[in-house]
Amino acid sequence: MILFDTSSLDLFTISSVIVPPLAGTIIGYFTNDIAIKMLFRPYKAIYIGKFRLPFTPGLIPRNQKRLAKKVSDTIMGSLLTPEELQKLVGRLLKAERAKIAILWLLNLAIQQIKEDKQQKTAKILSEILRNLFNESLPRLLELLARRQDLLEDQINQIFDKIILDFQFSDNQANQFADWLLEKVASPNTLRETLIEFLSEKNIQTIDEGIKEKTSGSYWFIANFFGVSDTLLKLKNFCLEEKEVANARLEELLLSLEIRNQLKEWLKNFSLRNLPVSTIKELRKTNRETIQKYIQKSGTRFIQDFGTTVNWEQLSILIINRIQNSTMLNTSLETVSQELALVLEKYLEKNLETIVLQTIPIMSIDQIIIDRIKATSSKNLEIAVQGIVQNELQAIVNLGGVLGFIVGVFQTFIILLK
Repeated sequence: MILFDTSSLDLFTISSVIVPPLAGTIIGYFTNDIAIKMLFRPYKAIYIGKFRLPFTPGLIPRNQKRLAKKVSDTIMGSLLTPEELQKLVGRLLKAERAKIAILWLLNLAIQQIKEDKQQKTAKILSEILRNLFNESLPRLLELLARRQDLLEDQINQIFDKIILDFQFSDNQANQFADWLLEKVASPNTLRETLIEFLSEKNIQTIDEGIKEKTSGSYWFIANFFGVSDTLLKLKNFCLEEKEVANARLEELLLSLEIRNQLKEWLKNFSLRNLPVSTIKELRKTNRETIQKYIQKSGTRFIQDFGTTVNWEQLSILIINRIQNSTMLNTSLETVSQELALVLEKYLEKNLETIVLQTIPIMSIDQIIIDRIKATSSKNLEIAVQGIVQNELQAIVNLGGVLGFIVGVFQTFIILLK
């Protein structure tokens, strides 16, 4: 009697001991692998007629919009909060970093100006200057002209520091004295003035005044001989003998040294020698005159001045001056340092407000959502696997290990039975 068949024993051993662990390992390994792949694949929905197959597309492609919103909320809620952005901006815009950035920008601007062969910078500058004088300054002046105290302090300072301390130089005094004697007090002008002054009424007034106010021998001469005949003869002489009268007046001016006296008076002339009340009144009159002129004609003056200037040529001169200025190159670092300090002080007071105002404008959350939604499912899978490839492979391997353990446990139960 044969109790056991050897071939049956080998087959039993293989099926009961080896197959369950092996099958569990294979099933666990490939099940996890398929499950991970089903997170991303298929990339698009698969339809049979109008019926969409379950689990198509993959979990992440099917919920990509919602995933984008969740990722955005997570980043903005915990990583890019206003406080964190404020700290980030504060670190980026430290004085030293800001100085380096500003210096780089200034150097770049200077380099661009130096390499500008077509004078584009000069053309832009000329347009800026033209616009400034033809439009901006006139509009600004129109607004200022409405004020009653228009440029009051500035005009007073000009009067106090320039006009009040003005004095003629030797050359200026000579030229002004010559002009006065040639145009204002020339012999012919004096003769004509004298003729107009010696009218019948004025002669009679002078004659009566001398008769009334003189005494002694002068009274005798004035009352018996009078001065009216003498003044009348002087007037007739000036009328009939023009050239002779002019010559006599010129001789009189020379003999009295009027030119030298006038020159000395001009050299010593100063408004500060006037009484204080007169200076105050003159100061007020000067201010009111300039204010009225600016209010009435200031806008047109600036516009007319702007049309007389060759802004293109002026801009070229300015640009050439900048290009050849050694002082500009040596002062760039100082300028960048000062600008960086100004920026730092400004940010100390307004950084929080700036960040809060900037976040809605930048729409960082919407940018994150749009980028995730715009990323294809394939690229999204590659990106995720590139980050957690080892972790995903560990999950697959863990599935195989767990399957193997389950198979061994099943074999153990079978052997017990």
